[in-house]
Amino acid sequence: MEIHIAESAGFCFGVKRAVNLVYKEAAESERVYTMGPIIHNEHVVEDLAQKGVRIIDDDMICREEGGKPGPGATVIIRSHGVSEEEMQALKSSGYRLIDATCPFVQKIHKIVSKMSGEGCPVIIIGNSSHPEVIGIRGHVRGEDCAVIETEAEARAYRGDFGKTICIVSQTTFNFQKFQELVEIIKTLGYHVVVTNTICSATRERQTEAMELAAASDVMLVIGGSQSSNTQKLYDICCGQCRRTYFVTGPEDLRDLRFQAGDRIGITAGASTPNTIIQEVSQHVRRAEL
Repeated sequence: MEIHIAESAGFCFGVKRAVNLVYKEAAESERVYTMGPIIHNEHVVEDLAQKGVRIIDDDMICREEGGKPGPGATVIIRSHGVSEEEMQALKSSGYRLIDATCPFVQKIHKIVSKMSGEGCPVIIIGNSSHPEVIGIRGHVRGEDCAVIETEAEARAYRGDFGKTICIVSQTTFNFQKFQELVEIIKTLGYHVVVTNTICSATRERQTEAMELAAASDVMLVIGGSQSSNTQKLYDICCGQCRRTYFVTGPEDLRDLRFQAGDRIGITAGASTPNTIIQEVSQHVRRAEL
């Protein structure tokens, strides 16, 4: 049995930066809160909770404590970012604020703010319920903004033909699908300005996952159950390898059976710590014995 781990698997720059910031604050401060789970990975969120890090929602409520954090508490904005309105509310709240928004996401905020401020409608290619997309939408000036995720939504788009449309993408969106949706919108006759804001780490991870899956008999895709970018990796790998499995950790491998000659590929989403990747790899190697 051969086991190959994708070189690009695991934490991307933005996630690593955000997670390290939270661990640092947890070690130095008593009252640390994050705006939503710092990343979509149950293992990391649980570990931080054991270190005293609490989660607050969009209304600034900590469900565990039954109210808002007191003045002076440390509040960390996760890598997904927040809307401009939320940012202003946080700045005036009296909290000690740490902004861990991914620089790639901040770039999108600036693009949509500038273009919409010049009167351009905005299309965000991505998942409308994802916190990153919600945050991006919150930086659009005005109401002329659409979020498109599917071909049907792209074909159904209706905008002002007299205006240039600004198109951006969720940083972790499927690159190939992004291109397909942009082409559909172009065929409708709109004049568009397209900025491919899928981060380079995402493109590299998706390309490597596709190539590894095509060369494997079994493909394991590791990530949190709520991780959007891991789900996209899973979808990509399913198109190349029939025996592709989405796993959150080694506990999900108990019922899987491997054959002696299997070529096993392993990749992981941007919010998967290296320790989990190694634990999964070691579990597979023990199954070989």
